[in-house]
This record gives sequence, structure tokens and C-alpha cells, in this order.
Amino acid sequence: MNGIYYYLIAFVVIWILVAIFHDRLSDHGVELNFPVIMWKTKRLRGLISRISNLSPRFWRWYMNIGIIVAFGAMISITYTIVATLPSVFETPSVSIVIPGVDIPGSQIYVPFVYGLIGLATVLVVHEFSHGIQAVGEKIPIKSIGLLLFIILPGAFVEPDEDKLKEAKRISRLRVYAAGSIANVTLAIIALILVSLCAAGIPHYFAEDGIEIGRVVSDSPSEGILKDGMVLEAIDNHKINDSQTYVDVVSSFSPGENISVQTDQGTYDITLAKHPNNDSRGFFGIQANKHFELVDDSLGSLPWILFELVDLFQWVAMLNLGIGLFNLLPIKPLDGGYMLETLLSYKLSEQYYKPIVNALSAVLAMVIVFSIVAGLI
Repeated sequence: MNGIYYYLIAFVVIWILVAIFHDRLSDHGVELNFPVIMWKTKRLRGLISRISNLSPRFWRWYMNIGIIVAFGAMISITYTIVATLPSVFETPSVSIVIPGVDIPGSQIYVPFVYGLIGLATVLVVHEFSHGIQAVGEKIPIKSIGLLLFIILPGAFVEPDEDKLKEAKRISRLRVYAAGSIANVTLAIIALILVSLCAAGIPHYFAEDGIEIGRVVSDSPSEGILKDGMVLEAIDNHKINDSQTYVDVVSSFSPGENISVQTDQGTYDITLAKHPNNDSRGFFGIQANKHFELVDDSLGSLPWILFELVDLFQWVAMLNLGIGLFNLLPIKPLDGGYMLETLLSYKLSEQYYKPIVNALSAVLAMVIVFSIVAGLI
């Protein structure tokens, strides 16, 4: 069963349970206002306040720099999305990413466990950072919680809206920028950890061919090849390393019948069209380097390095991707509110609100078009 069905079943069960037990759950902070379920709590406000009060000056200057970075990223990501429109059907710049689910047209498959951990870090770091900065700007936090918008999960920190509107513009900018800048910072930290873990791999392991990391659903290889198989040759072309593999697979065309030799036998596969290049053959496998342990002084412990590399890579990728996306000048994203606040320095509300609303509508249509193009 495609992973998306497990998500849909889980969300249907949640909606049914909340609807049935709503009266009891409301005593514990659960609110049901279709199409949104919200769970609110005040328990974590003290923790956020303590973190903010550790060094208010640090948080303030950290986010002063963050504002500059945020606006630079806003310009860059907006330009990238618009500039890639001509090639959107070949390589969509925006796509839906769901852990454990193959999304048609998406270049990325996020493993279920690593994806959930990565998304959890995105939500916690993003919302806590909004809260930490709000407290530092003397804006009270009313509640913290989780939400479910139909089938889209999320988290939130609810500041006092009246106090937020009354705050100085620079204070509001710091609060709006805090979430995404924290995500980008965590992504950088995760990439450093990836480098440190990867540095230890050559000491304990040697590359020994190519392994099938995942077979893409509804692809020519589904039901024939299996995860974990080691590729030895493709159509009598020996596969020694990752570069050999790339050179060989890029030479085939759609419709060719290919013989694939693995450590578990030989299989025949008829190639399909590559989703992003009609002239290339498509196997439907995700290939990884295959390694063998050459230094067993620590037993099997060094194998954990690969797990840590994968985990930190997904933490970095999801925090960077979602953090930057949230900086797009689209309301209700943080980037939309940042642009609105920036324009308010020189323009009155009757001018800057229509500008931001119009830009939000245009960019939202571009993003929807890119997602739909990828699915097609």
C-alpha cells in the first residue's frame, strides 16, 4: 500500500476520535473548529521565558543579523521559483514532501522515520524561536500547541496579537524572522555534524560497489529488484563504483530490455521513460554506495555512522527547505508579514497591504502551478 494511505487513515481516525470525545478533550485544551483541530497548552511558556532570559542581548543581535539574512533569502528563493517556471514540467522547483511517500514528479523521497524526526525538529525549533524572540521583545505568549488543518499537521506559538501590533517595527521583524532563521541555523549545524560523521567513514570502510537503497513504487523495477541488493553489472557493464553506475545507467533509452546482475541473481527489466527526461531510460531504483567494513576494531559500532549521516542530512534538508519556503513574501507565511512590516516604514496601510496581498496571490498561483506540473 502506498504510504499516503496510511497517513489518510491516521488522519481520519484522529478526526473521528476528536469529534466523538470533543467534550472530554476540550477540558485538556483541544479545540475543534473545522477544518482545524488545535491543542493548546500554557505549560511550556515558562521554559521559553527561561531560554529567552538567558541572554536577551544575544537573541536580539542574533536576530538583527537574521533579518538581513531573511530578506536576502526572500529575494533569492522568490527569484529561483519564478526563474524556473519555463522548465517547471522537467524539474519542478516546488513539490510536496511527505515522509515515506513517493510523490509523482518530486525529486526527493524522504524516509519515514528520518523524515518524521526531521519535521519534528523543524516545528519545534521554528515555533520555539518565535516564542523566545517574542518574550525578548516583551510580547506575552498566550499559548503553545499543535494543529491539524484537514490533513496538514503543524505547530504554533500564539503571541498576544494586540501587543505584537503595538510593538516597534524592528521588534516585529525580529519575531517574524526568528523561526526561519533558527531553521537555517539548525540546518548548518546538522551539515557540520554530517561532515564530522562522514569523515570517520573512510577510516573504517571501503567502497565496494552499488547497493539498491530503495525501489520506486510503480516503476519498472518494482516486484523484480529488492532493497539491499548489490548491483554487480548492468547489461554486462561491470559496476565498480558510483561513477561507473552513473555512466552506465545514463546510456540507456526508454523501452530497452536490460539485464541486471545482482548478488542475488540476474533479472531482466524493460526501462520506462525517465520522469524528468523523456530521452533517458528509467530503472526506478535509488542507488547508494555499498561499503564493507575493513577495520573491525570497534566491532559493528562504526555502522552507526551511516545512520547518523542519513539522519543529519534529512534534518538539514528539511530545516533548510521549509525554513526558506516560509520566507517567501506570501501571507500568511512569515515572509509576507516581514515584507508588509518593511513596506510600512515608507508606505501607509492603504498602499502596502494591497501590494503584499497581490504579490501573495501571484506567488501562491506560481507555487500551485509548480506542484501540479510536478504531479502531471
